[in-house]
Amino acid sequence: MVSAFLTLVTGALLLLCFYLYLKHTYWKRNGIPCGKGWLPIIGHLLPVMIKKKSYSEMIDQIYRDSNHSMVGMYKGTNPVLVLRDIDLIKTVLQSNFSKFHENAFKIDSKLDPLLSKNPFFCYGELWQIGRKRLTYAFSNMRLKILFAAVNEVCKKFQNFLNRRLESSKKYEVELKSLFLKFTSEVVANAGLGIEAYCFEDGVQSMFNELNNNEFLNTFLIGIVVHFPFLSKMLRIKFLSDKIDRFFRTVVRKNLELRRSDPIPRNDFIQLMIDMEQTGEKIDEESVAAHAVSFYIDGVETSSVTLNFVGCQLAIHQDVQEKLRKEVRSTIEKHGGELTFDALKDMTYMNQVISESQRCFSALGFLGKVCTAEFELQGSDGLNYRAKPGTEIAIPIFGLHKDPKYWDNPEIFDPERFNDENKQSIEKMAFLPFGEGPRICVGMRMAMLQMKSCLATLIKDYKLEVSPKMQLPLRLSPSFFLSMPIGGGWVLISKA
Repeated sequence: MVSAFLTLVTGALLLLCFYLYLKHTYWKRNGIPCGKGWLPIIGHLLPVMIKKKSYSEMIDQIYRDSNHSMVGMYKGTNPVLVLRDIDLIKTVLQSNFSKFHENAFKIDSKLDPLLSKNPFFCYGELWQIGRKRLTYAFSNMRLKILFAAVNEVCKKFQNFLNRRLESSKKYEVELKSLFLKFTSEVVANAGLGIEAYCFEDGVQSMFNELNNNEFLNTFLIGIVVHFPFLSKMLRIKFLSDKIDRFFRTVVRKNLELRRSDPIPRNDFIQLMIDMEQTGEKIDEESVAAHAVSFYIDGVETSSVTLNFVGCQLAIHQDVQEKLRKEVRSTIEKHGGELTFDALKDMTYMNQVISESQRCFSALGFLGKVCTAEFELQGSDGLNYRAKPGTEIAIPIFGLHKDPKYWDNPEIFDPERFNDENKQSIEKMAFLPFGEGPRICVGMRMAMLQMKSCLATLIKDYKLEVSPKMQLPLRLSPSFFLSMPIGGGWVLISKA
């Protein structure tokens, strides 16, 4: 009996070893160099698991350690191909998009029915419908309508800062928490047509609770992103039942009210209702799903980007002063008011935001999945025939800091993006919003709210580095999205 058991165990171990051998020699057998530092079963994920590096930084390290057009890595036992060649990246994101149209992040529609309709997570006809609706909602004409709501949030933001400076000459604040108030209020007002009270002292709103939900910063996000089969097995939801119910309830009550009240509103839900009048059927579930998309895309990533822009302005006083002059002069040219057209004329602000995104993009990689067999040919002679299901990683951090594409890449210099210099930037070397047909559909809305926020802040207030800010800025390994270690602490005073 004991002998038979030992034989069974030995056989199982040998099968496991053979399985792991096949898994972890995949790139060698396909003639692709593999990044160093992998371990059996967990592959290259050890630094991520022990929170020494974020997943974005791990991919960045593999990018930096190689000089080939493509390099393999292992996410657990699954092979992932990291692209280092600009032409290969263009192939995946644009010229052969149909072979790589799926994103690597997967959402179970049964667990997260609302989020699964987000254009970032869905595919095929559902993706085309969702993208069409959001493209319509964020057209130039529609953005002008939404700006009215964003501008009201700017006034609340200004009042909030003035109250903080009544009793003190300087207001010390962690920028991410400050900008979360702004982006949440924008989503509530411009997206859902409700008040979030994010700037009201002592008022606890649902949006404050949503912002305190640290799901994105926990170990669970790693399971959802890197091991989707485990999230399905363990029935891990991206959005809690509470958040799901909140958006469904808000949308249902709003639709009931507005269908009985013909007075138009300046918000996203009104734009969805307007689409009904063009003959397109907009059901309640779809509107709720788009509202969740508006929240997810509009709150977190925009506040992350604003956080780093604010840090850079506090560090680089000369850039801050130049931006302040542009904001003041542009507003003066537009009758002394912050207008939609005034924001469009703030070109140096575009440069500052772009350079901050180059230095610290909200997410450091893009994940794609091959959907049809395709041969990737590197400029150095490497060839790889990608099979359906092969995951592709595009290293945004690596591209944004590669001296091959940027002079002195560690230096913060908005002049890289002036009218003359930006013409020479390699298109696929700068990917803060992605590229190709799946480029972020909310990019224009994101820029509208970020520029509005920065114009309000910089026009009348000055940012200085707080003693709490840890310099030089380095990324925390504990967050999925980019976050400076210790937080972006600044001192705000009247300019």
